[in-house]
Amino acid sequence: MNKTDLIDGMAENAGITKAAAKKALDSLLIDIEGALQKGKRVSLVGFGSWSVSKRAAREGRNPQTGATIKIKAKNVVKFKAGADLSNAVN
Repeated sequence: MNKTDLIDGMAENAGITKAAAKKALDSLLIDIEGALQKGKRVSLVGFGSWSVSKRAAREGRNPQTGATIKIKAKNVVKFKAGADLSNAVN
């Protein structure tokens, strides 16, 4: 499923136009992104939660040459599925 499919499904399920569904989805994504940029955790009970974790700098290897390279530290987004979502999938 891609973003367009999700918008179509939201519009159909909520009985709204596709334009309104796109606006709602974009707003949700902007709010989640903004909270994560501030280092906050975003939790939707039953669905799941997003959080930001720091990945330390480390050494890696170039698979073609075998040379050692330095990989910079960075922040990564993690998602943990909630109980309802996990149960729906299993």
